[in-house]
Amino acid sequence: MNFTLLVTVVLTALIFVPLVITIARLIAPRSYNPQKLEPYECGIPTRGKSWMQFRVGYYLFAILFLMFEVETVFLFPWAVVTGEMGVAGICSVLFFLFILILGLAYAWRKGALEWK
Repeated sequence: MNFTLLVTVVLTALIFVPLVITIARLIAPRSYNPQKLEPYECGIPTRGKSWMQFRVGYYLFAILFLMFEVETVFLFPWAVVTGEMGVAGICSVLFFLFILILGLAYAWRKGALEWK
């Protein structure tokens, strides 16, 4: 029974997906306009080259911010149910915070948080 269901799903996917893509390409409106290929920046025409190279420090700083922001968001559900968790729950929160602080110390030690 499960094998039949799997074969049915796979065959449906192999037939349906290319069919839908082909139909979409056939009926989609086409507009070959050189202006359509230009980079768009809030309606303001670009000056100079549109592709600029940014220092890797910006990306590293942004990734570190997102990483610590997402990890901090995980603390909110724990804060809501702190009374129900018991000692094991509190220990897991403290371990999580220890790993978070360890990562922050590592990034700080490596100089990833310095804005040069």
